[in-house]
Amino acid sequence: MVDPVAVNGSVDDVNVVSQELLPTPEEVHRHLPLTESARDTVIVGRKCVEEILDRKDPRIFMVIGPCSIHDVEAARDYARRLKALADEVKDTIFIVMRVYFEKPRTTVGWKGFINDPHMDDSFRIDEGLHNARALLLEFAEMGLPTATEALDPITPQYISDLITWTAIGARTTESQTHREMASGLSTPVGFKNGTDGNLTTAINALHSVANPHSFLGINYQGQCSIVRTRGNRYGHLVLRGGGGKPNYDSVSVALCEKALADAGLPPNIVVDCSHANSNKDPALQTLVLDNLVNQITEGNRSLVGMMVESNINWGNQKLTDDVSDLQYGVSITDACIDWETTEQAVRDMAERLQGALPERTE
Repeated sequence: MVDPVAVNGSVDDVNVVSQELLPTPEEVHRHLPLTESARDTVIVGRKCVEEILDRKDPRIFMVIGPCSIHDVEAARDYARRLKALADEVKDTIFIVMRVYFEKPRTTVGWKGFINDPHMDDSFRIDEGLHNARALLLEFAEMGLPTATEALDPITPQYISDLITWTAIGARTTESQTHREMASGLSTPVGFKNGTDGNLTTAINALHSVANPHSFLGINYQGQCSIVRTRGNRYGHLVLRGGGGKPNYDSVSVALCEKALADAGLPPNIVVDCSHANSNKDPALQTLVLDNLVNQITEGNRSLVGMMVESNINWGNQKLTDDVSDLQYGVSITDACIDWETTEQAVRDMAERLQGALPERTE
């Protein structure tokens, strides 16, 4: 029998090396306040997505951009190009830039710009939060709405006032913590189907997120709080494939429509053209997009949005110890299509959808 007196060990923080205080959300907001022009972008952007989901706006919304943000200058470059393209196709496609700062890891790896902005395992989360908010503020001020994945439940207090659309990833759709958090988010929220392709977890999440919740969180002053929400009525499902199979084809979409109807949920479906739907091959994303446009022009009314992983240059690259060796505008996470392919695909989609969209309003 172990003698507790003889062991004389600690029971607190046994595996914790250190703790550092972060600036509170209030302090970060004070340094980087929401400007009037940025507020307008967010309000209009959210309203556009909501009206698309409510069938008051016949357009398709497209969440498009790098798999993850790691280079601020390249992100700015991409945003300027995307804003011009968004203005060009605005009558048929409402474009939201994908600005992902947090990356879920199956095992280990770079956790994203907020967690490790210098990509050197220094984990300057304080700098990451500040720089992420600064970048989102810059994009909002130029009139470009943004989307991100809500991964850490504390992060939204720092940046959510600048976000138009939020994703809950395949790994966290089943998480009660993320369902509760999403019930209080001010944006429409897309829940991805599970990594095995199962729709049930996402459908359960949609029921959960629409209801009120009370849970532990923090307020703007960084204090632990009981957060009470009213529920988010703009949750919707994102098909991203899974279990080694895609689920963007017309049969899969029809089965998803039936599952939503059986659950008493609105028939709102967004398709992620990457991940398992493209077998992580960026070249297949445009083929997925083409198939979806065919479905819409042939009369489908449940497809309301698409997600595409796109960057300035093609493919991806491995993160090495010397970040100066990284190629400009190339993803360090999932492989992306390049800008030339992006422009062509979006323009082609806009042209083909013009005749089909007026029939989609209820």
